[in-house]
Amino acid sequence: MWQDRNRNQVSTLAVALFAVFAAAGYGIATAMDNRAPLVVGLAIGIYLLFSIKVADQWEKVAVLRLGRYIGLRGPGMFHVIPIVDRLSRVVDQRVRVASVTAESTLTRDTVPVNVDAIVFWLVWNAEKSILEVEDFVQAITMSAQTGLRESIGRHELAQMITERESLGRELQRILDEKTNPWGITVQSVEIRDVRIPQALEDAMSRQAQAERERQARNILGQAETEIADKFSLAATTYQDNPVALHLRAMNMLYEAIKERGSMVIVPSSAVETMGLGGTLATAALGGAKP
Repeated sequence: MWQDRNRNQVSTLAVALFAVFAAAGYGIATAMDNRAPLVVGLAIGIYLLFSIKVADQWEKVAVLRLGRYIGLRGPGMFHVIPIVDRLSRVVDQRVRVASVTAESTLTRDTVPVNVDAIVFWLVWNAEKSILEVEDFVQAITMSAQTGLRESIGRHELAQMITERESLGRELQRILDEKTNPWGITVQSVEIRDVRIPQALEDAMSRQAQAERERQARNILGQAETEIADKFSLAATTYQDNPVALHLRAMNMLYEAIKERGSMVIVPSSAVETMGLGGTLATAALGGAKP
């Protein structure tokens, strides 16, 4: 892993110091015609090669002297005693991301779902993360998977689909309580995807379609009821006022024949009932005059 590689890596600065002291020893030894300066230069260079370490701005590392913790080092250059001192894993204190998945987990209403989530976390206390837990990266991942399954079991499918932010906040709270003793805080959890079996998805689609059809039929029935009420009210009005009925009938005929070239066939019974015979005859005679 990169942490082990960084822990044992020889820094560029140490290599440069080794080269400087080795070259200086060689130059002095050549000038004095004596190998002692070369040996001394090589010894100092080798010591610095393994004792000078450099940590980046976002890194912390613990120093163990003969197996005993003596403190944190970094960022920047620091010195260790070869063989006596040993470095722990390098702790990256930047915000990190862990992707977790819960497959075939039952919700509270016993629906199997597959959930993908993203956990944003960071190390706020490098000393605790090194001394209190063996592998905090794996611990975060395993805790996130367990917490995600627990949170899914406490929610119904509809809540998981429509209230993802609430589910993420609950999971963040659960993980933060577990990881705080390790010097790690969980900043946020985002539910990326909630997948259900295809058969259940088809059934839910049919249910939603049936619900929309039911609503459409209810609206249509309500409209028919309102129209029937209006017709009933109009019939009562026309029953008490025949003149209004005749005027309405004449208006309907006018609306029908006002377009040029249109023809309207009116049953004779309707003409006699509405008393339109004289009106129609008058209109016909008027149209026949030159």
